Amino acid sequence: MSSTHDDRLRTLSGEVARLEAALVERTSQRDALTEQQNALTGLLKVMSQADFTLQPVLDTLVQFATQLCGAENAFVFLREGAVYWLAAIHAFESEFVVYQAKMGRLAIPPGRGTLVGRAALEARMVHIPDVLQDPEYEWPSSQKEAGYRSMLGIPLLRNNDPIGVIALTRRSAQPFTPAQIAVVTVFADQAVIAYENVRLFSEVQSRTKELAASLDELRSTQDRLVQTEKLASLGQLTAGIAHEIKNPLNFVNNFSALSAELVGEMGDVLAEATLDKKTRDELDELAQMLKSNLEKVVQHGKRADSIVKNMLLHSRESSGEHRPVDINAIVDESLNLAYHGARAEKSGFNVTMQRDFDPAAGMIAVYPQEITRVLLNLISNGFYATTKRAMEAVDDFKPTLSAMTKNLGDTVEIRIRDNGTGIPAEAKAKIFTPFFTTKPAGEGTGLGLSMSHDIIVKQHGGTIEVETESGHFTEFKIVLPRASRS
Repeated sequence: MSSTHDDRLRTLSGEVARLEAALVERTSQRDALTEQQNALTGLLKVMSQADFTLQPVLDTLVQFATQLCGAENAFVFLREGAVYWLAAIHAFESEFVVYQAKMGRLAIPPGRGTLVGRAALEARMVHIPDVLQDPEYEWPSSQKEAGYRSMLGIPLLRNNDPIGVIALTRRSAQPFTPAQIAVVTVFADQAVIAYENVRLFSEVQSRTKELAASLDELRSTQDRLVQTEKLASLGQLTAGIAHEIKNPLNFVNNFSALSAELVGEMGDVLAEATLDKKTRDELDELAQMLKSNLEKVVQHGKRADSIVKNMLLHSRESSGEHRPVDINAIVDESLNLAYHGARAEKSGFNVTMQRDFDPAAGMIAVYPQEITRVLLNLISNGFYATTKRAMEAVDDFKPTLSAMTKNLGDTVEIRIRDNGTGIPAEAKAKIFTPFFTTKPAGEGTGLGLSMSHDIIVKQHGGTIEVETESGHFTEFKIVLPRASRS
């Protein structure tokens, strides 16, 4: 009876011990799950607060992975190009930290010789229970320096394509458990999500900036096109006005010349008349004054007629005929037309104009109205720059614009130089680009220099260059072939 009782006590004690062990195991599992849950919650919190930056997520990930998996060190490598670069590290062992400092930023290519390279190459989990027993491992010096034995690598997969690897190491040959591998796999999935969030956010930001820039450019282009239409309408209006002025101007010129001749004839008739000396002297004086006045009317009428002709040339859309012209005369006429146009627009306008024309420049085959259009544009820009500098100048600044021609044999050189505000260095390379202008909105269309470039280079086979110094001068140099293509 006593033996039976003892057997029952021993059985009961064994059952109690088994239950206690099971309770301890369940409690340990519960604590582990709670710790994992807390770690995952912490990682998700960091991801939500990372403001679309990846580094805080990676730093938190390697810290939690080290703690939950009983590892001494944890790393994240991300792919850049053909290799994987170290992006985050959490190391408990001071020796490894010193070793890592020696190595610098580590890059590992895909391959079976390293844990990271093998996981990247195979795109699957790689577990090395003892690296000293792995015949394919090719970094013995690294292992000896850092002292790790067990290794675990989990690839970060995006559409089955590895974009990185999480690596864990232990100094003892103690394999990682399936539960620990599962935890790191979950962390890897979260790292991929964070990586995608950052990538997509960067793409959205980049695209948004591109769209905003395109919208600004479209609005600017629209404004310039509207201004161009206004200028085109103004050109048509100018042509109409010039035509209307030309008819009465012709009458003024013709009748002034005729009247001057009639005054001469009147003088001849009066010479035969019998008049006292005083009367004759008065009539001669009046006739001479009248003739002088009529000659001045004729002179200024011809000048006005020249201006009207140049206005018509400038406003004409067609290229006209290709013919030989005196290049010095074209430049001189352009200077006069631009100057009088500027004075008509602004009554207080004044600039010193200098001419240095080479008599040997001679005749050159061009489209005269197109070359005039280019010269008027360059001269008008020079007037604008000198006026602007004069308004800003604090010293005794004198606006000056010079025009020069030079015979170069088979070519002729034209230089238009002003001492105005100059062109900023960052804008110089773009001045011949359509719709680009350095003038404030509404004051320039960005088409003048672009059209000038096309006329000189594409239509006449010449060259146009600019030399400038911001705040001091701008000089355009045009070189035209004498036998320009027709």
